[in-house]
Amino acid sequence: MFKKLTVIVLIALTTKCSYSLPFHRVLAPSQTIHILYGHGNEMIYSLKSGTMDVIIHQKAILYQLYGVVKTGGKTISSKDYTLRTYKQIPITDHLGKGIKHIVTLSGAGLPEMRQVFYTYPGRVYFFAEIELRGNNLSTNYMAPLVGQFMSVGNEARTLFVPFDNDTFISYDAKPFAGTMVNTSSEVGTVYDNKSRAGIVTGSVEHGLWKTGVKTSAGKGSAPQLEVWGGYTEESVTRDSIPHGMVSGDVVKSPKVFLGFFPDWRQGLEEYAKVNRLLDPPYVFNWKKPTPVGWNSWGVMQDKLTYAKAVKVVDFFADSLAGFRVGHTAFIDLDSYWDKLVTNGDDRMLKQFADYCKSKGLEPGIYWAPFTDWGDKNNGDRKVEGSNYHYSDLWTKVGKGYHDLDGARALDPTHPGTKQRITWFMNRFKACGFKMIKIDFLGHAAIESDHFYDPRITTGMQAYREGMEYVVNQLDSKMFIYAAISPSLATGRYVHSRRIACDAFKTIAHTSYTLNSLNYGWWQTYLYNYVDADHIVFANEPIGVNRARLLSSIITGTMITGDDFSVHGPWSSRAGHFYQDKELLRLVQNGKAFRPVEGDSGNGTSEMFTKQIGPDFYLAVFNYGTKAKNYPINLKRIGLSPAGHYQISELLQHGAVPITGSMHIRVNGADAVLYKFTRVQH
Repeated sequence: MFKKLTVIVLIALTTKCSYSLPFHRVLAPSQTIHILYGHGNEMIYSLKSGTMDVIIHQKAILYQLYGVVKTGGKTISSKDYTLRTYKQIPITDHLGKGIKHIVTLSGAGLPEMRQVFYTYPGRVYFFAEIELRGNNLSTNYMAPLVGQFMSVGNEARTLFVPFDNDTFISYDAKPFAGTMVNTSSEVGTVYDNKSRAGIVTGSVEHGLWKTGVKTSAGKGSAPQLEVWGGYTEESVTRDSIPHGMVSGDVVKSPKVFLGFFPDWRQGLEEYAKVNRLLDPPYVFNWKKPTPVGWNSWGVMQDKLTYAKAVKVVDFFADSLAGFRVGHTAFIDLDSYWDKLVTNGDDRMLKQFADYCKSKGLEPGIYWAPFTDWGDKNNGDRKVEGSNYHYSDLWTKVGKGYHDLDGARALDPTHPGTKQRITWFMNRFKACGFKMIKIDFLGHAAIESDHFYDPRITTGMQAYREGMEYVVNQLDSKMFIYAAISPSLATGRYVHSRRIACDAFKTIAHTSYTLNSLNYGWWQTYLYNYVDADHIVFANEPIGVNRARLLSSIITGTMITGDDFSVHGPWSSRAGHFYQDKELLRLVQNGKAFRPVEGDSGNGTSEMFTKQIGPDFYLAVFNYGTKAKNYPINLKRIGLSPAGHYQISELLQHGAVPITGSMHIRVNGADAVLYKFTRVQH
């Protein structure tokens, strides 16, 4: 239909492209293209040079942007071509109505290149991708956006976002100055912490490429930006070999999001929401209340027995009957659940699941579908549910295999891996489990020399293949919770994800976990829920308990981990805190708090906020050993300085009326949670 309406424009020197054009438009190569988007924003593409500037409120924020692809031993950029033409096509997708802008580049001895941009009315960001077209092309590097950008301010930070949450890796908000070079995984942002203005860019597709975002401060020159598909780095993506090759007559980069925001926090939240729209969940949507409950890994770990697990169920039924969101809580058996299995007989597992249900609780189980924890010197071990041996399934990497966390990666595309998944999942479903915690998922995303399925050539393709298979086998029967896993790509396949690595009871655990919340809270919009791992009170001081509890509440869920099969100080404290209706109201909301500051490097800030209806909440943590006074700037945390508020402290239950500025005192290794209610005068 659109081809019949194509118009060739040869006379205009400059063309502005708005959202009202219902036809393709092709422009002559001497022209400059003005692409309007957002509210007064503009992309200016030069058909003469193959570069683009991005203008925000009449100021160049990014400039001399171009595209780059490496193929056949050559590096080709959009600046290398001699002829460029432009057309635009109206589109409709999950973001609504928009325009697809296509610049087609041709030149002697070069494959056809296409730079593609997507804009939508009212949205203050755009998308970019790059394509090559030819015969039998192959590449493992495609960069839709390379160029320069304006300095964002005097307190600039560039954020390192990890690929996953393994090996106790941390986010890092690095000072952006001097010769600083930072490469972030999948998404990156450079922002001024004082004004909060910043650039956010990252991939919104995670089924083919691993994406890198490199920012260079450029001492004495303009800051540099490079966003590309094909990023691997052993300390980040866990890969010891280069990114897999993407081949075909048409090869395409990941689609990349880019926006300039008055508040970098808003930008990352918008980025997460867009990911969920453009790469929507494969798993069924969880419409039941926020999950709460218990997991055996917090304290019991390898001491798990049937008798202990049943006593925990009794404790939840009798002493924690008020610890519910909705009408139930999950009781989850982690690793070592096989202690309840004798010679392959699952009757005790089913008995446990039935007992949970008889007490109004939901039974949960644990498994790692893409790892071999057995003897690596004995690859002849038979694979469960299959006629294959484990050595047949091991992911091939260079001259060896991929080992991490003591486990060897299994090829997600191998039929033996899939048969093993089916065998275990059928057992869990037959026992009646309603929740599953799946772990060490990053092993499925590793780059390999070759996968069993020859159509799969990259780690992210293998990950998608494996995770879709897992979800299919569960058949919408369980709440799915991911532990160690890729941060962005896992959003399609699970309902909830742990935001950091293992953390349990100490103030150091709380600080570590909140680093990931401080800089990764926005994932609350990518998943139904994110969580802070297990709350363990144990014999820690009450202040440390409060901090650990609050770290979980402000992340969005509450999964406990004490050994409730025996009595201790943790028992009475659990009864007090876990049944507090005001705290449970926050958990019921299920969404993470925002950080107030973003300048803590690889540590974490001390303040987080959340607005729920008319109520405003402020969480303050003291990770040190001595009491500390915190000056509170009402405007900075998100309240009106002219307002009059009644403040209630919800963990220690004090109340103080205040106006204007205020100070909060927090004891060492402790936390407070304030609820602000506006008072009318």
